[in-house]
Amino acid sequence: MVKFECDRCGKCCRSFGEFIKIERQLGDRDYYSRYGIKNELFLAHIEGDYADSHPPCSKEGEPAKGCPFIRNDPAGKGIACAIYSTRPRICREFRCYRVVILNRDGHECGRIMGRNDLKTTDESLERIWKEHIAPLLPNHDDYRWEKAVIAALAVHGYSGEPVE
Repeated sequence: MVKFECDRCGKCCRSFGEFIKIERQLGDRDYYSRYGIKNELFLAHIEGDYADSHPPCSKEGEPAKGCPFIRNDPAGKGIACAIYSTRPRICREFRCYRVVILNRDGHECGRIMGRNDLKTTDESLERIWKEHIAPLLPNHDDYRWEKAVIAALAVHGYSGEPVE
């Protein structure tokens, strides 16, 4: 298994982050907040580096849609979470990709996103995916589907590593 590494694209913060709402401000940096889908209440604490920062803006100058706690990364590396150490469980457990695909040389050449989406620039892998793997449509048993995909990749000289 490979360890999940967030690339700070902010897609998850902008999509399911819309369901994170501030219910009450407790102090300068503390908020009672709620993740609406699961109705989970959590205490959010704005970390020191983000105390005076504001959420990223859209092209129209309004705050960008999504989680009220996203910020532009001060190092310019995408999106940052202002409440990272107190973020809700959904954020702690979310993985936007589930398998990393390696070529014969051991270099990453693709990722399986969600239930059945391949992200790659490798044309050969994309063809193999369309012809041999996509027809394996995931069923309710993700573990068996993942094993079948990894086995199909191996037949074609690729390896797949599940993400933990």
